[in-house]
Amino acid sequence: MARFRAIDRDIDFLFPPSVQEWLPDNHLARYVASVVEGLDLSAIEQAYGGCGSEAYHPATLMSLLLYGYATGVFSSRRIERATYDSIAFRYLACNRHPDHDTLCTFRRRFGEEFASLFVEVLQIAQANQISQFGTISLDGTKIHANASRHSALSYAHAEKIEAQLKAQVQELLALAEAADQSAVPDGLSVPAEIARRQEQLQAIREAKRKIEACAKERYQREKAEFDAKLQARADKQAESGNKARGKPPAPPSESPRAQEQINLTDEESRIMKVAGGGFEQCYNAQAVVDTQSMLVLAPQLTQATNDKQQLEAMLQKLRALPEGLNAPQSLLADTGYFSENNVEACIEAGIQPLIAAGREGHHPHWKQRFSEPPPLPEEATAVEKMRHTLKTKTGKAAHALRKQTVEPVFGIVKSVMGFRQFLLRGLEHVQHEWTLVCLAWNLKRMAVLRP
Repeated sequence: MARFRAIDRDIDFLFPPSVQEWLPDNHLARYVASVVEGLDLSAIEQAYGGCGSEAYHPATLMSLLLYGYATGVFSSRRIERATYDSIAFRYLACNRHPDHDTLCTFRRRFGEEFASLFVEVLQIAQANQISQFGTISLDGTKIHANASRHSALSYAHAEKIEAQLKAQVQELLALAEAADQSAVPDGLSVPAEIARRQEQLQAIREAKRKIEACAKERYQREKAEFDAKLQARADKQAESGNKARGKPPAPPSESPRAQEQINLTDEESRIMKVAGGGFEQCYNAQAVVDTQSMLVLAPQLTQATNDKQQLEAMLQKLRALPEGLNAPQSLLADTGYFSENNVEACIEAGIQPLIAAGREGHHPHWKQRFSEPPPLPEEATAVEKMRHTLKTKTGKAAHALRKQTVEPVFGIVKSVMGFRQFLLRGLEHVQHEWTLVCLAWNLKRMAVLRP
């Protein structure tokens, strides 16, 4: 006959329980708590006033957020619920239960401080000799904004809706002024309908104003490029003495284009092409990853869909890091970052660029793996030297590290940690949340690599 342990949910503890006894010594929550409690949180602590009831310590709230993001619990409401349901969250909260408003406010209020804490954690990794931070990989990934692409409004569609609303307002005004009110349907309040459409018109005008402002910024960028092309064309013509071939570049227009649009939910997000096909409302998340430890060295967020303009900005973020973290020997990137200016920017920064100059075939001949290119002439340009290095066996092996470092980090963040959409809105807040995500990833990774 089978024997079972009795079901007894009223059993008493022989001694008072301690949350310290409920987690293994090597649990991620213990590591997160130990690291966060050793960080300099004085800037956050000083922001609290001395009046009112006692506040939760910033280390407690920071630990809850970081462990939540590291384990796929992003919502402040779910974190609050987890302080009741999860032993790890109970441990981090010291068996207390911060409400979701406290957690949400903390995340929004101290987003700027996340960047300094991010650097402190990297210094801890450096002190523990987790990596030499010599070779880095750069890549970007599209992450959905907290907005739907169906909430986007183009300039042409805004003008169409504006004309329709104006016509409806005139129709309602004529109905209100008519002597015979029998044509007014039962239950229709003409003043209320006019007021509602006036509010919609005001929202449309505000959206058009923002699109026009973005169009002016776009015009300034395109005007600078147009002037540079004209100057290059004139220099070439003066050098050769002949009239330049081809049509001259067309000047940009300052007026908004019909397809230029704004999202009514998160106006700073953009429509971007996503992997697998289609377009979604997204932000372009960039990350510099150390190839040895897979730690993120520099997180950045941009509205630009193209990665080519992001390399110099990431180099500036690297230079701002403390000594030992800001001077990698080589940088790996895919063909989306390739340009002559980007290659020269890496060389000026003292970094060897290994940027794919074009797409490679998926099934190269086996001899290519063991062949060496012919020597370069002495007068070779920086781009030619980089192309030559990428064709060598050493260069091929070095550049292959990109696919097994930065791309797996994005894959783990999206598929394992489950972070596929931002909770916050607006470029500034979303940048802080991306820093928080990368900080959580670094702690998760350091917990595995710790001595």
